[in-house]
Amino acid sequence: NHLSFFSGFGPFRQYLVNSSWEAVKELSKRGLGENIDLRIMQLPVVYQKAKEQVCKIWTTLQPLLTVHVGLASSTTALIILEQCGKNKGYQERDACGFHPEGACCVLDGPEKIESTINMKTLWKNVSVEGIDIILSRDAGRYICDYTYYTSLYYGNGRAAFIHVPPLSASVTAEFLGKALQTIILAMLEQCGEQRE
Repeated sequence: NHLSFFSGFGPFRQYLVNSSWEAVKELSKRGLGENIDLRIMQLPVVYQKAKEQVCKIWTTLQPLLTVHVGLASSTTALIILEQCGKNKGYQERDACGFHPEGACCVLDGPEKIESTINMKTLWKNVSVEGIDIILSRDAGRYICDYTYYTSLYYGNGRAAFIHVPPLSASVTAEFLGKALQTIILAMLEQCGEQRE
C-alpha cells in the first residue's frame, strides 16, 4: 500500500470555513482506491507551524506523494494546479502576525523547486465538469506557497499543490472533494509511470 498525504488549511481572515480543508475531508471520505492509504491533516495558516508539520510528514511517514490544498480567495470558480514553489518574498504576515526570518522558506535553499508531477500533462488529461482548471507557476508568496516549497524541499519534489475556490452554492465541499479525487487519481497514475 502506498501512503499519500493530503493537507488543507484552517480558517483565516474572513474565511471561517476554509474550502481547502472541507475538500480534503470529502476526498478522504471518497478514498483513492484500495492501494492508497490516504492520510489527512489540517495545517494552520501560520508559517512556522505549517513548516514543522510538513517536515514531520516527510521525516516520519515518507509518503509516495503529498498533496497540499489551499484556498485561492481571488478566484471565482477555478481550480489551479501549481507547478512550483518559491523560496523568497514572504513579507505578508500570517494568522499570528509573523512572517518568516529573511522572508524566505529555507535559508540557502534553491530559488524555486519544481514538482516532479508535470502539471501541464495533468491539466491536458483531466477535466472536471462544471469548473475550469488552470495552470500556474506562482502560488502567491503566502502560507500556500511557503508550505509547497517546504514540502518540495523535504520531499525531493514529490509534492503537489492545488488551489481551490471558496465554497459557494455551486462549488460545494462535495463537488470539490469529487474534483480532487479525479485530479489526484491522474496524479498518482503519473507517479506510477515515473516509478516504472
